[in-house]
Amino acid sequence: MFTGIIEELGEVESVGARLKVRCSIVMTDMMEGASIAVNGVCLTAVDPRPNSFSADLAPETLRLSNLGDLRAGSRVNLERPLAAAGRLSGHIVQGHVDGTGELLSMEALGDDNWWLRIRVPAELDPFLVYKGSIAIDGISLTIAALEGGVLSATIIPHTWRNTTLGGYRPGARVNLECDILAKHVEKLLRKLEVKPPLTVEKLRENGY
Repeated sequence: MFTGIIEELGEVESVGARLKVRCSIVMTDMMEGASIAVNGVCLTAVDPRPNSFSADLAPETLRLSNLGDLRAGSRVNLERPLAAAGRLSGHIVQGHVDGTGELLSMEALGDDNWWLRIRVPAELDPFLVYKGSIAIDGISLTIAALEGGVLSATIIPHTWRNTTLGGYRPGARVNLECDILAKHVEKLLRKLEVKPPLTVEKLRENGY
């Protein structure tokens, strides 16, 4: 499990069926087979070295996330799994991407704050709520507006400087993971038996 608090910006050294990322902070306690979130996608680290790790990418991962768009030199958001005694500073993030969205714009608000707008797939709409949480490329963000299939969020200076968002341009594909709690609630509601309302006609039919 992750929290959406990015620890380090890594740099892609090579990509294909196997991704290799140069980094340092997340390598301090990484072991072979450890989990690592790369742009919000939970991967298994292999061949850990002092300044890099690799991870195998399944065809489905390449197709359903923006990892297939990476090139040598691309920057990626990195986060290690949450330790059992750690603080949940963001929100519960599994590293299981639900889909990708299209970055529409990044508008400057002043003082190095930004207004991010992303077009989201219609099938993810039931899991998105105003002031709810969402992971965008593994970054825990709060939904500031939802309108016409477009999600907006405010990007503070720290997030702008320490994640990949500052390097994106309109049209970029970003990974989206909805709040797991919203997904559970939506499924439970669909399973509930909704009874029709009681009407005068129904009472008459039953002899009242």
